[in-house]
Amino acid sequence: MNASIDGLMYAASQLFLIPVLLAIGLLFAHAFYALGAFLWQARQRRAGVAAGFELAEARRRDPGLLLADLEALALARLEFARIATRVAPLLGLVATMIPMGPALKALGEGSLGDVSRSLMVAFSAVILALIAAALSYAVVSVRRRWYAADLLAIEKEGLAA
Repeated sequence: MNASIDGLMYAASQLFLIPVLLAIGLLFAHAFYALGAFLWQARQRRAGVAAGFELAEARRRDPGLLLADLEALALARLEFARIATRVAPLLGLVATMIPMGPALKALGEGSLGDVSRSLMVAFSAVILALIAAALSYAVVSVRRRWYAADLLAIEKEGLAA
C-alpha cells in the first residue's frame, strides 16, 4: 500500500516540473520587463516629465480622485511585482526539489549523466527564480517609496488649495 502511495506522490510531483519551469521563465522575463519600465520611469522622474509621476498624472486627468483612490492605484500598480517577489523563490524551491527525486533515483542506479542533468535543471531554475525575485523586489521597494512621496505631495497640494 505504501509503495503505491509513494509512487503516486512521485508521479504527481513530476507532473509539476514543466509548469513550474514555465512559471519561473515568465517571472524571469517579467522581472526584466519591470526593470526596464522602472528605469524608464526613473529617467522621466529625474527629467521632471509628468508621465513619470503616475499618481499626480492620474489626479490631473481625473481631479475627483481621492487619496484613497490613488493609494488603490499605487497598490494595483505594485501588486504583480509584489507577488512575484514572494512566489518566485517558492517556485525556485519547488523546481529544485522536483528534479532531486529523479537525480537520487539515477544515483541509486549508477547513472551519473542523469544525476547531472537533473541537478543542472534544479540549480538553473532556482538561480533564475532568485534573480527574478531580487529584481522585482528592488523595483517594488523603490516604487513604493516613490508612490508614498507622490501621495504626500498630492495631499499637501490639496491642503494648500
